Amino acid sequence: MFWSEEDIRPHLRYKELIPAIRQALMDYSAGRVEQPLRQILRVVPESGDAGAPPGWFAVMPAIHGPWLGVKTVTFFPTNAGTGVPTHLATVTLMRRETGEPVAVMDGRLITEMRTAAVSAVALEALAPSDARTLGILGGGVQAEAHVEALRTVWPAFRDPGAVRIWARNGEKARELAERLGADSVGIEDAAGCDVVVTVTAATTPVLMGKWLKPESLVIAVGAVGAHLRELDDLVMEGTLIAESRQGAENESGDVILSEAQVFAELGEVLVDRSNAIPGRRKVFKSLGMAIEDLTAARVVWESRSCVPE
Repeated sequence: MFWSEEDIRPHLRYKELIPAIRQALMDYSAGRVEQPLRQILRVVPESGDAGAPPGWFAVMPAIHGPWLGVKTVTFFPTNAGTGVPTHLATVTLMRRETGEPVAVMDGRLITEMRTAAVSAVALEALAPSDARTLGILGGGVQAEAHVEALRTVWPAFRDPGAVRIWARNGEKARELAERLGADSVGIEDAAGCDVVVTVTAATTPVLMGKWLKPESLVIAVGAVGAHLRELDDLVMEGTLIAESRQGAENESGDVILSEAQVFAELGEVLVDRSNAIPGRRKVFKSLGMAIEDLTAARVVWESRSCVPE
């Protein structure tokens, strides 16, 4: 049975998703999740057109509790402006005991919301308790999702003037800010907030450490790839927390190219809050993991299963 985005949307809400993601991250760091690194295939045009940019095709499996899950995801930049999304994904949820598929779900909304939910968990665990301002670098789908998710767990970000948005496309930033009741600002103003989220398509650093407050929290979500970066070396001097050490050390250009060392996984921080995190600035690097997609699919399945036919 295929569940479309319209089928999923009423059953995927941050109030249930965020605590489920929190537990999944703790289980991952405790070794209760089986999950390899995502496998990625480069896709060149069948026509052999050497000038066409390649796409990629990734497979992300995980096993957790009574469930198996796998997400397949594609990225084709040439889809831009054609009516076909550049990113497409499908999540299959299966029973562990039998391997039986129970649902095949459109993965676009699942990816959007689970990514923002991970950042919300990081915010609760790592942000300064007196954080009052949120800077968003980026003006796309993830920028909007992050504002919604972070406001869910941090009421101060609902105050007038608390959220400040910058994007390369200034008009896009202004439209998003107006829609969310936020302010459209210059990049240095956004970077000077207590919490700064980078959700850009940058391939080279856009966030400079010299703009940051000494005790800020940076949540870096874009630049998934060993040669891609959003953050300069000065930003990466902050204490680095990752979803997964293995993922950060193999898939994050921000980590690999700066030679930064992962202090802890977010799940480890959540399990043992007694260990103080050294340093004043903290950097959380988010890359996305299969366990997060499986968890979101499970939340949808359990919600839909409670609805009478």
